[in-house]
Amino acid sequence: MSSSTPFAVRCTLTFGDVYGQILAWMAVIFVSLASGLALMGSSKPLFALVGVGLILVLSLPFLLFAFVTTLLNHIQLEPKSVA
Repeated sequence: MSSSTPFAVRCTLTFGDVYGQILAWMAVIFVSLASGLALMGSSKPLFALVGVGLILVLSLPFLLFAFVTTLLNHIQLEPKSVA
């Protein structure tokens, strides 16, 4: 029978680690909404709605990938001291 060392899972993620990602995605949202409003005045407002939806749907996987990889990079396994 082998003795295994117990580990403690610790997350060192702070708000500062994801702050830039949040700002970048907010910029994408504001640019898409601005372009949607600009296209809304044209003769085909359906293009505006499709454009905004397309930008948001296509940017969401990149945002999730950035959040998940940042989170995984900040998870640490530390051995517990056995007393």
